[in-house]
Amino acid sequence: MSEENKREAGRQETSPAAEQQEPAAPEQREPANTQEVAGAEPAGAGAEHPNQPQPDTMPEHPDASASDKPAEPAAPSAADANADAPAAPAEAGGDASAGAGAGAGAVDPEREAKIKAAQEARAARLAAKAAAEAGGDASAGAGAGAGAVDPEREAKIKAAQEARAARLAAKAAAEGGGDAPAEPKPPSPKQPWLDEAVELLKSEVHPEAVEEAAINELSDDMPTITVKAGHWRAAAELLKSHEKLGCNYLRNVTGVDYETHMEVVYFVINLETKREYAIKIRTDRDQPSVPSAVPVWLSADWPEREIYDLLGIDFPGHPDLRRIMMPDDWVGHPLRKDYVPLDPEV
Repeated sequence: MSEENKREAGRQETSPAAEQQEPAAPEQREPANTQEVAGAEPAGAGAEHPNQPQPDTMPEHPDASASDKPAEPAAPSAADANADAPAAPAEAGGDASAGAGAGAGAVDPEREAKIKAAQEARAARLAAKAAAEAGGDASAGAGAGAGAVDPEREAKIKAAQEARAARLAAKAAAEGGGDAPAEPKPPSPKQPWLDEAVELLKSEVHPEAVEEAAINELSDDMPTITVKAGHWRAAAELLKSHEKLGCNYLRNVTGVDYETHMEVVYFVINLETKREYAIKIRTDRDQPSVPSAVPVWLSADWPEREIYDLLGIDFPGHPDLRRIMMPDDWVGHPLRKDYVPLDPEV
């Protein structure tokens, strides 16, 4: 038999075996689930497998014997390659989940990149916040931002201050003259009344009868004269009977506790000329006593009794000096600064 016939016979003998082995591959290596097939790498199709015939078994020389070299197998399909791919890690000793892990690893880099970027952004925010609190560069930027508002606020404050200064300057100029010294206030129109009464009391009663004399601006420029208690009776008669004074009416009487001393104030007026005076008599606080004015002005009767009742000031010469508001057996004088009530709840 010729060499050509021998090769032909060899091909016929090896071809049925190859055809029988080809369909066995998908039946023997059926994948456990679709996840394994999807996660398998395409490179596994070219991996070496014991059930696949190798293309390198083709005879290099036509003279090679057919019995020494196996026949050339058909090229495996893509489905066969995908089916055989998981067999490589299984044969190497790993389990079927290794293929799924390899497939999941393809997504992990992207997820890890996102997580890393988020962490870096958060770290940057925390660093900026820490720098702002510590007064670093971030606070300098914040200060620059805040400074954009401060000039406006300062301008408003300055404008308000300037407006207030302008109003005060205008008021001062209207009152008389800015920095120029104020003109002396003109004397009260009642000053002549005071001067005349003081001169008469000193000349007619006693040179030391008057302790003080002034115009009380808070009481409508009331001429106020302080007379010594020892000269009060004579001063009262002069005030009522003198033709220049003529204070024939006692308008009011009041008492005051100053804690250091006490005073009784008589308000007298000339009903014709409308001249009026406030006459003060000071007295000791421990044993207060002022000569009664009832012999001169009968209207002093009840006011002096009220002062005696509430302040405890004695009025020698009063015709009926007794309590007028409190019971006769009442202890103390309610209008004194040192008064202690027997029953604080009353």
